[in-house]
Amino acid sequence: MLIVAQILSWIINIVIFVIIIEVVLSWLIVFEVINVRNPQAQNLIKLIKRITDPIMQPVRKIIPPIGGIDITPIIVILGLSLLDGFIMQLAYSNAVGY
Repeated sequence: MLIVAQILSWIINIVIFVIIIEVVLSWLIVFEVINVRNPQAQNLIKLIKRITDPIMQPVRKIIPPIGGIDITPIIVILGLSLLDGFIMQLAYSNAVGY
C-alpha cells in the first residue's frame, strides 16, 4: 500500500510541476518572450495543455477569472497538494497500524 501511495504522490507532484510550467509559459507568451508561431513552441504548448486540461477545465467552469486573472492553477495545485497529503497520511497510518 505504501508503494502505491508513493507512486500516486509522485504522479501528483509531476502534475503540479506541469501546471507551474503552464503558468510560466502563459506569462512568457503574454510578454512575447516565446513566439507562438514557432512550431516547436506550439508543440510544447499543446503537450502541456493535453496534460493539464482534463484537470483544469472542470475547475475553470466553476470558477471564472477574477479581474482577468485565472486563479484556477492555484486552486488545482492546492487541491492536489491536499489530496497528496491525504493519500500519504492514509498510507502511513495503514502501514503503522493506527
